[in-house]
Amino acid sequence: MNIPQKFTLSQWIRSRTGLALIAFLSIAAFFLITEHTAHLFGVLPYVLLLICPLLHLFMHSGHGDHASHADHVTDGEKK
Repeated sequence: MNIPQKFTLSQWIRSRTGLALIAFLSIAAFFLITEHTAHLFGVLPYVLLLICPLLHLFMHSGHGDHASHADHVTDGEKK
């Protein structure tokens, strides 16, 4: 009786086809990264400037109203 066995992903990656695909994707990724590094670093300062408002929005979301901070007194400072 022939029982079909499951062909798992790890077995497929270790096969000739999987190794050839990994090699091709590695070579393609290397050339893609090396050829586009100048474009990435050229745009990076603008991306950082565009992220600033988002960081400000998310960082201050838990503060509530800023006006209430001026009259805030801790227990140790009460007179």
